[in-house]
Amino acid sequence: MPMSSLRRPPGIVALALFFVFGTMMSGLAALLLLFPGSFLDPLWRLNPRAREGFAALGVWAVLLMTVVCMACAVAAFGLLRGKRWGYWTALAILTMNLVGDITNAAATHDWRTLIGVPIGGLLIAYLISRRRVFER
Repeated sequence: MPMSSLRRPPGIVALALFFVFGTMMSGLAALLLLFPGSFLDPLWRLNPRAREGFAALGVWAVLLMTVVCMACAVAAFGLLRGKRWGYWTALAILTMNLVGDITNAAATHDWRTLIGVPIGGLLIAYLISRRRVFER
């Protein structure tokens, strides 16, 4: 039975907020890519390599960040509502991110990207441990 709005485990709420943050950041990235040179452009100083990588993708970067934004929003909403599809969306996003971190580290030899592996692994393990909360 899906969890009621009053019985959400704190960890699930925290994970949903993590996805809300992901929604905001990916949406911001999409806007920055869509409107280069805006007053928000100095935000790229936080991660100049991301700007370079996105620039190489061209218009596809905007599409990618829009899809990521929508997926994070779906996961956040679904987790907060206790929906099974929210669980599966969150699990898929976390798994893709984990695989992406490992692939990126192997391809670029930038081992700093591996910091996301144990974090992503723990988030996946936590979500799986709470899967019964999302059963019908």
